[in-house]
This record gives sequence, structure tokens and C-alpha cells, in this order.
Amino acid sequence: MSRRAVTRSAVLAAALLLTGGGGVARAQAGTPGADDVTLRLPAPTGPHRTGVTTLYLVDRSRSDPWEPVPVRELMITVFYPARTVRGHRVAPQMSGVAAASFKDSGHLVHPELPGQGVNWAATMTHSHTGAPAQPVRRPVLLYSPGGGDPRTMGTGLAEELASHGYVVVAVDHPGDASEVEFPGRTPYRDTLLRESVFRSDPRADPKLFRTAIGTRVADTRFVLDQLEALAAGRNPDAEGRPLPEGLSRALDLRRVGIYGHSAGGTTAAEALYEDHRIDAAVDLEGYLDHPPETPGREGELFPVARYGVDRPLLLLETDGFPHRQELERSWSALLAHPRGRTRRRRIDDAAHGVFTDFAALAPQLQAAGLMTAEDRIRLVGAIEPARSVPLVRHHVLSFFAGHLPPH
Repeated sequence: MSRRAVTRSAVLAAALLLTGGGGVARAQAGTPGADDVTLRLPAPTGPHRTGVTTLYLVDRSRSDPWEPVPVRELMITVFYPARTVRGHRVAPQMSGVAAASFKDSGHLVHPELPGQGVNWAATMTHSHTGAPAQPVRRPVLLYSPGGGDPRTMGTGLAEELASHGYVVVAVDHPGDASEVEFPGRTPYRDTLLRESVFRSDPRADPKLFRTAIGTRVADTRFVLDQLEALAAGRNPDAEGRPLPEGLSRALDLRRVGIYGHSAGGTTAAEALYEDHRIDAAVDLEGYLDHPPETPGREGELFPVARYGVDRPLLLLETDGFPHRQELERSWSALLAHPRGRTRRRRIDDAAHGVFTDFAALAPQLQAAGLMTAEDRIRLVGAIEPARSVPLVRHHVLSFFAGHLPPH
């Protein structure tokens, strides 16, 4: 067999493991390359088929902190239990424009990723674009991705939660995320795509990190405002694009949770502290302190760690995170508060990226010869996706089911 045939066989094996034999991974002919491999996302396990839509939101009360833009633009993806999916196509994980950018930007954020050999635009979700929503009020969960990551790299967990009866709203933070695609151009933005302004770890720059987290928390507050408008029957999309049938009746904003990875975990915990519309949160290995202003000193704790929080919060970590000692100080401070409702759990044989879609994708890249074993371990750990994907899903789903049951 040729090396390419071996590669395809390896990817097929990984895909069958993740999907239970429900499909195969094939390289796509044509752009970007006939020999580029296609990666597969793990299928959701809940009883509901899922729909998906995107909304373009504009906060005219804030200017953008990263670019000379007089408003704050956001893109969100909403996953929800669908009434029917007939006649509605399955959505890709990324659009062609975003995927073309991610080929380079993803490699910059995560050097472990290959710079070529993957057709990122060919990865499909399990959700159907614009499918009508079940007209049943569901708890709403916000998702904030890690620093430099796009919201699309949290698709697998979002679909899992939606398949179990939640409305999941994945939020991109433009200027922070590796790439964000907008539906059209504006007088102050002449491109459809915004890329990250980060060129290094934001934790290395205290001012940059403070701005990033402050912006993210404000973003989540604004998204909740717009979801309230949606639940009231208005269309918050800034271009007035049509909404899926029944979506406004699917939101129960009396039951709101938030979860996030890395900087998104910081965002989730602090948003829980600051916004009492949020009832529960999951921090997936996010710092709860600022980086020190002076080397050798301790950074300022975020208010959630300094004062504690009276609502449920789950801290979920890995044993392979190289900065566990730095994380320990702020997490221990939060856990020390009396009468707190914070719990801490750990996943072993895993690394920081295991909370994202890379948990499923990195082993496929390794099997395809596009990622070394060392890089796979650095990104997601040695844990196999057949174990890591269900484990992360279990921790997050069981936490929210215990505090915000979907029924």
C-alpha cells in the first residue's frame, strides 16, 4: 500500500472508533487538495436531533478593544434540539473562508497542528442548518472558547449538550479568536474575516490579559441581553437574517449556565460571579488570577476567587497541564471560601486541549502521519478519544443536569 493509502486507512480506523462505525472519513477531491484528509467529529449521544444557526450581534454601546471599530461585533452559534431535520443540510464545522484561515492561524495558536495536509472545511457537524426548534423551553448554556481558539473548536461538546435537551450558545470573541467570519462588510470593516491580534501568550502581558478577560465577560453579558430579546420574540441578528422556526420559544432564560475552556474558563467563572442571571458555571482549566505585574510577585485574584461565589461552579483540570502550579493558587483560594458551592475534578493522562474538539481530532492527525506522538500528547495527552470524549462530556453534562435539568 502507498503511504497515502496507509494514511487514509489510519484515519478511517480513528473515525470508526469515534463514530461507532456510523461513517467513514474520506479525503475530499478538489480544493484545497485531493489528498488532504478529512477529520471526523464524534457523534452526540442524546435523544434529540440538533439544529444549528448563527447570529451576527452588534453592541453599539462599546467600541472594539483590539481594532479601530466604533462598535463591538460578535458572532455566535446556537445549537438546539430540533423538531425535525428533514430538508435541512448538515452544517460544516467551519465555513470555507474560516477553514482557509485556520490552516495557518490554527498552526500559529497550536504549533502541534500540521500546516498542511488537512481539509479543515470538510469536517462536518451532526447538526442541521436552520432546522425548526422544538417549541419547548430549554436551559441555555453559553460557551466561551480558549484564548486564540475559535468557537468552532467546541462543536463536539456543544452538540452533545444540545442533544440532551439544552440550547447551547457558542460565542466568538473577535480580535481574540484565531479567526471570526462575519456575514458582510461594513463601513468600518472591509473584510469578512477578522484574525487574532495575539502574537504570544496573553498571560505574558498583564495589560493584554486584563483587557481580554474584561472584554470576554462584557461579551457574555451582551449575548445574554440579546438572547433575552430573542426569547421575547425579537430578532437580534444585526442583518435581520431569518431565524429557525420556534427558536425564540426554545429559550428558558430563567435557567442559564456557562462553560469555557482556558481563558474561556476564566470568563465563565468570573461571569458567574458578576452576572446573577447565570446560575451555574464550568471552568475548564482557566486561571482565576491575573498574571503578576512584576516578575516574582503574585498576580491579583479575580473577584470570583477573592470573594467566592454562592452558585454552583465546577473546576475541571488535567494532570498534564504544564502550568498546574500557577493554576493552583487561584483555584485553592476559591475553594477555601466557606459555604462555597465549588467542586474540583481532574482527568488523568490528559492535557489542556482535551476539553476541545482536538481530543477527537489530534489522534486522527497522528494516525494520518500529520502529527507526532509527542505533539499529540502535548496537545491533548495520551488518553484515547474513546475514553476522553465521553469523560469530558460526562463531567460537564452531569454537572449541568444536576443544577439545570433540561426537563
